[in-house]
Amino acid sequence: MDKILKTYLGVTQHFSQQFREHFGKLNLTFPQALTMNVLGTEGPMPISKLAEKTGSANSTISGVVDRLERLDLARRTRSTTDHRVITVEATEKYEALRQKANLGVSAYFESLLSSLSPEEIKTVTKGLELLDKALSPTEEGA
Repeated sequence: MDKILKTYLGVTQHFSQQFREHFGKLNLTFPQALTMNVLGTEGPMPISKLAEKTGSANSTISGVVDRLERLDLARRTRSTTDHRVITVEATEKYEALRQKANLGVSAYFESLLSSLSPEEIKTVTKGLELLDKALSPTEEGA
């Protein structure tokens, strides 16, 4: 178990460092880059759906969107049909930045793992799926 913990901590530290270096050049944190990636690929969506897509709490994603609005990369708009619904969308400034730099989180993540063989990627995927299953709340506990 000690080896799993040490390996997990090492992997998360490596990813954090890699993402900070890559997205830091653009003055974006990883959560900001992930949020913009979702908005850039999937289009405008309500904050609750954006939180779900990024694996964040509504309050957390709201803070991320606040910072992205200050950078003029995202904007909130209130629904004209239901004033309780607030939609978030990428701005033209983000689209220009996206064209200029490789902002795709998935593509960047893929590039980090490019030294692995397809078989090794399957092994890593299976291991992460098992870890996710072990850490997920069970139906009985819900």
